[in-house]
Amino acid sequence: MDSDRPADTTSNSTTDAVTADDAGRERDEKVRLEGVTKQFGRVVAVEDVTLSVYEEEILALVGDNGAGKSTLTGMISGIHRPTEGRVVYEGEPVRFSNPHEARERGIETVYQDLALMDDLDVATNIHVGKFPTRVSLGPFGVIDWDRTYENTREILDFLNQDVRPDTEVVFLSGGQRQLVAIGRALSFDPDVFVLDEPTSALSVAGTELVHETMRQLQAEGHTQIVVSHSLEDVFDLADRIAVMYRGQLADVVDPDEVDKETVTDLITTGTRR
Repeated sequence: MDSDRPADTTSNSTTDAVTADDAGRERDEKVRLEGVTKQFGRVVAVEDVTLSVYEEEILALVGDNGAGKSTLTGMISGIHRPTEGRVVYEGEPVRFSNPHEARERGIETVYQDLALMDDLDVATNIHVGKFPTRVSLGPFGVIDWDRTYENTREILDFLNQDVRPDTEVVFLSGGQRQLVAIGRALSFDPDVFVLDEPTSALSVAGTELVHETMRQLQAEGHTQIVVSHSLEDVFDLADRIAVMYRGQLADVVDPDEVDKETVTDLITTGTRR
């Protein structure tokens, strides 16, 4: 282990299964990482991280490139299995082999590249992989396009988007494209969203559009884990900020109690000045 890595910060992350929000209401743990380590060959990408995520919270995960953010969220979303430690979901230890298993338990990831098909319409992009069907022909079903477009309209209404379901994605703004990706995740009815750089390269208007949607998801009871390089976004949205440094958890802070300089110090040095 490097001598300039941060000291053990387990005590800085909440270790109880229940916490209280600003209104004094108790919130249960939704996800908990317990001493997770992930190695790729001889490379230790994440080392001995313990971190709780609570129901209906927006937890921001920040850190420099290579700090371990993507690896950490990958262990939650089923991309990676911990080499050591465990992931606990709703109080039960889980071992996801792939993102599909995480999805079945209610965890959905919106990736930075969005993986949208520009030449297809909004409804198709939202329902790809999970089209409503009318009848089955052996192992296959006939797509029920009426229900597909109806479901899409309901999702777009929930997202407060005045976009036609038959609009090709290529004609959408950056913010609207991000919301289509969130809408696709919503179609699987998740409890937890993992959002990877959701406002990367968006305009000011697009960023605010995504922020409004994230606040709405929170109001509807969804838990969100947000990976971001934008401290503006983090301080605007997050209930707590978890800072990664060289594969370890440097600290977990309340954005109302620290400033951006403190978080920047944690990102660049692993410690507070």
